[in-house]
Amino acid sequence: MPHPDLELERARLDFFRQCLDAMRAKTAHLAGREDLLAANEADAVAVRHQLSLRLAALDQPGMLCFGSLLTDSASGAERFHIGRRHLDDAEGEPAVVDWRAPVAVPFYRATAADPLGLDRRQRFTFAADQLADIYEEDFTDPDSLLGGSGAHGVPDPLLGELSRERTGQMRDIVATIQAEQDVVIRAGLDECLIVQGGPGTGKTAVGLHRAAFLLYEQRDQLARTGVLVVGPNPIFLQYISQVLPSLGETSVTQTTLVGIFGWRFRCSIDDSFDRASLLGDARWSVVIERAALRCITVPAESIELRFRSRVVRIEPEFIQELVTLIRDRDSSLRQQRDRFRNRMLREAYDRWSGDELHALSLDEFSSEVLAHKQSRSVLDKCWTTVNPLALVRSLLTSKNSLARSSDGVFDGREQETIIRDRQQLGSQELWSAAEVPLIDHAEAFVTGEVRRYGHVVVDEAQDLSPMALRLIGRRAHRNSLTILGDLAQATGAGASADWSATLAHLGQPDNARIAELTVGYRLPAAILEFANRLLPEAAPLVTPATSARKVGSPPQLVECSTPDIGRVVVARAATMAGEYLTAAVIAPISVHNDLRSAGLVEGEWGNGIVLLDPATAKGLEFDAVIVVDPMAIYREARHGPRLLFVALTRAVQSLTLIHGPEGLPAAFLDVASG
Repeated sequence: MPHPDLELERARLDFFRQCLDAMRAKTAHLAGREDLLAANEADAVAVRHQLSLRLAALDQPGMLCFGSLLTDSASGAERFHIGRRHLDDAEGEPAVVDWRAPVAVPFYRATAADPLGLDRRQRFTFAADQLADIYEEDFTDPDSLLGGSGAHGVPDPLLGELSRERTGQMRDIVATIQAEQDVVIRAGLDECLIVQGGPGTGKTAVGLHRAAFLLYEQRDQLARTGVLVVGPNPIFLQYISQVLPSLGETSVTQTTLVGIFGWRFRCSIDDSFDRASLLGDARWSVVIERAALRCITVPAESIELRFRSRVVRIEPEFIQELVTLIRDRDSSLRQQRDRFRNRMLREAYDRWSGDELHALSLDEFSSEVLAHKQSRSVLDKCWTTVNPLALVRSLLTSKNSLARSSDGVFDGREQETIIRDRQQLGSQELWSAAEVPLIDHAEAFVTGEVRRYGHVVVDEAQDLSPMALRLIGRRAHRNSLTILGDLAQATGAGASADWSATLAHLGQPDNARIAELTVGYRLPAAILEFANRLLPEAAPLVTPATSARKVGSPPQLVECSTPDIGRVVVARAATMAGEYLTAAVIAPISVHNDLRSAGLVEGEWGNGIVLLDPATAKGLEFDAVIVVDPMAIYREARHGPRLLFVALTRAVQSLTLIHGPEGLPAAFLDVASG
């Protein structure tokens, strides 16, 4: 039988849509009124911009309300409807409460053991855009809650949501956030939070929802300083692109590590794994700073600065003391150089004037000294200017330059691996993605100019090198960070061995803590438990996640002769494409062309078969996945077991392993034989 409140709540939802339409119309009207313009054009532009952002947020599709909280007390019954955005009625009274508001916390955290003051909680289930039914929990009658939830106390609407087909883009989880996720999402702006979570635990969604929560809680501050979301690659960014807009947040910067720099660098050089590992090594901070400090040369003899007909001499001992004093100060190299020149000119002025009184000021004296070509050259030789880009280019392409600055840091073989020829495409210089953090370090050390954000979210952080982590850390104001990752999926060059190493490269922030998500909501238990067999070898220190989805079929194992693998994959993929909305074939890069030659037809993202290698598939999810030649993935020279773990944990409904006579890794032998 349908819930007795079903028709009433359907009527309320119609009313909420009317409220939204009225708010949208009012905002559009305000945006078009010239009499609301501020006193000057700059302020007027800002007003229009804010109104356009509000209008864009109100235009986002999605459920306006997904549940309600009910409390009966002596003063009467109280009900709050919870939705993805705040809605007011015609009198300006709240009709729907934003999910991020404090009053909504019990919607996500109330349990039979601790109802947090609630009497009843209702969760709405939808079919298309229509309210289909209401799932109610009566906390005044604990016996009624027995058997009314799925595994781990997860309410049935969540399990229904998780069983839906994927569309090729991540959906928000605002209606189905679980208690352990909500604790992470509502962490304060002043925290540096590392979120360790296995496949399907929702860590990516949690990170994005934390960004949305902070924008709600700290709107004024983050409107000035901004929020940055960093993903591993453009495919991943496309996958998550609609989550924050669906929550009404349209002004967040979402990009890759290289994308932070816009169009400054063309990254088309492919590094070997060994070279990328070396380029990400923390030792580069020593090498770059050594190279930059070669700009300082204390002369063996006194220097001469000329002012008109007089010569002022300054001894090397004074210069050395001054350099030491200035270098001890916490400022950029460029600021230190300016301070050095000013102090040298001040010393020359004092020596020139002695105890005499002169009408000539220090500024006038300095201008005349610097106008003298020889005097200016003498000062420049003591402390030359540094071009950060040219400095890094020299280290990467000049054996002599690298050898001078990395003596005792990188050995001869490492230096040979690092050095490459200078490459250009037309007038544009070419770089590799692993080289960009070196440029960023050089620019920060030399100029001190870094664009900082009020909060930074970085996903797949387990793959970031030490130099990449330092780049991220420099951009987070007061170390306000959300670091998302899974050490069991750490396969990148220079990947972190543990999260303590990550914190060390972020500067060991005092506000750091680690949170762990342990329940998987995406993968069926049969698939997750199958993949978890690799963890004792791939990541023995990582706690295996458990699945809330007890339904679902175990992986299908298909053995065929090696020459037939391509044909079998193509046939299976064709069947899979007809049965599922999103599907992927995950195979070693070395066999991609063979699969295409065998007839595998690739579709567009979210429509048809997607062909990926294990590393690129990281963070994505599909209804159905075929993993090709798992033993070849397992035997990859570096991180093979982890790459296979990634490949096995991308499917939310159907997983098929197609392998040759060589079989499967030892962890699965009993399954294969069964």
